[in-house]
Amino acid sequence: MKQQRHELFLMCPPGHFEVSYVINPWMEGNVAHGDRALAARQWQALRDGLGQVAEVREMPSAAGLPDMVFTANGGLVLEDKVVLSRFRHAERQGEEAHFAGWFGEQGLRVLRMPDAVAFEGAGDALLDRQSELLWMGYGHRTDVLAAPLIAGWLDLEVQSLQLADPRFYHLDTCFCPLEGGYVMYYPAAFDAASQKAIACRVPQQRRIVVGEQDALDFACNTVNAGRHVFLNRASPPLRAQLEDKGFEVHETPLSEFMKAGGAAKCLTLKLTEPRRRAANAGRLEEGTARLSA
Repeated sequence: MKQQRHELFLMCPPGHFEVSYVINPWMEGNVAHGDRALAARQWQALRDGLGQVAEVREMPSAAGLPDMVFTANGGLVLEDKVVLSRFRHAERQGEEAHFAGWFGEQGLRVLRMPDAVAFEGAGDALLDRQSELLWMGYGHRTDVLAAPLIAGWLDLEVQSLQLADPRFYHLDTCFCPLEGGYVMYYPAAFDAASQKAIACRVPQQRRIVVGEQDALDFACNTVNAGRHVFLNRASPPLRAQLEDKGFEVHETPLSEFMKAGGAAKCLTLKLTEPRRRAANAGRLEEGTARLSA
């Protein structure tokens, strides 16, 4: 693998990672059942692989905050702004100050949600890879009221998607915008209206529909860097679909992090997110409907 572009991702070493509480279905039965040495090896393998095609920066972990390793949940970055997360569960709220401090040190303008509005960063807010559009999941962790705030702050359209299955508690566990305007997703994780919205916005030839087993293996929790995709596991048919569309698939086992409900995408936060206004015009010419709810 060779680095193709200057893409920058944030990761946090798993020095304090463990399953010490239950705030999603994946954590059930896994409290104190982790293998820290294996987690460290798996994290390093992802970091090394991603580091061959992009730049990776690290922020220090913090004692008592085991889920800080999942940097995707720290905020949503666009250009020089970051919308800081406002975690729903008390167990993760201590992370907010650490992420805010790190973002500020990088020169990012930190935008904060009102206290009453939960928002869990790039776990639930995913920028389309072709259009000037933000996909935002809500229903489990993020409040739908976050959508108009983000739309105003970042000056972009937000498509809200209601998550219907508690196993897929963040949008990035079941939905992944990919380079070239492709979207990989598990339809059953969404309510009927959200499934329709996805179908209206994304042409059929750019939809990669994932089956239940791939979804449960967190195939949609993919890190996309150019034409490279890094994921926990992909079935042979899914791998073939991705390769047929020009992607190079890198499987990087993340079983220890799956115990906490996260995989490759959860462990990374993209820090270089550009505007896509020119590409947006191309998507409109395809006749995609402009729905917002």
